[in-house]
Amino acid sequence: MRRHSHPAPTALAAVLLPLLGAVLLLVSAAPAQAAGYRYWSFWRDADGGWAYQQQGPAIAVPPDGAVDGWRFALSPDGGQNATKPRTAGSFADICAAAPVQEGHKRVAVVLDFGTAEDAGSSAAPVPEQRTACASVTPRATSAEVLAAVAPPLRYDNNGLLCAISGYPKAGCGDQADAAGAAPSDTGAASSADHGSGPDVGLIAGGALVAVLAGGAFWQARRRRNS
Repeated sequence: MRRHSHPAPTALAAVLLPLLGAVLLLVSAAPAQAAGYRYWSFWRDADGGWAYQQQGPAIAVPPDGAVDGWRFALSPDGGQNATKPRTAGSFADICAAAPVQEGHKRVAVVLDFGTAEDAGSSAAPVPEQRTACASVTPRATSAEVLAAVAPPLRYDNNGLLCAISGYPKAGCGDQADAAGAAPSDTGAASSADHGSGPDVGLIAGGALVAVLAGGAFWQARRRRNS
């Protein structure tokens, strides 16, 4: 009776271990997750607390008596995780000295320029927090309210608000690494940066497929020879 030999475990390990090592090496070489982005987030006072605004300022139309809040900060990501203004918004206090004008609405504005950590090394000194009261037409948007009390405003080509009262002087939605520093002199991540090299995830995935395929090959061979 003919006896069939099976691949020794050491032979299987000799094939799989180098491939597995390549996967681990590629995964460990992947860049660390970004700490967040430096940008102005948009808020509105809601019952004494700040509510993040899903609509952009060019679309949102605040009612008479509203309080718009703005905070420049290094935030982990957008949405509810963005950093809120540190100053509470009180329409009665902010607009107390602003007279009521026929055909106009009054909107209070809170501007929080953030901290030195939020600014990074290139944007200091950081302006002090301040408030203002805008008297604008009833259909004025939050962008128009902001332009009335805190010029100059700076936008990028996509309409993203980059600077309020000229702050910061450069950059727009700059990405920061885990240490809070910008990854480059400009800090902004361009679309060209994302496509300039091989995707580590794809390479690691390919290596993992190779590992699994190698294991399946040996298992199939053992079944045929048994």
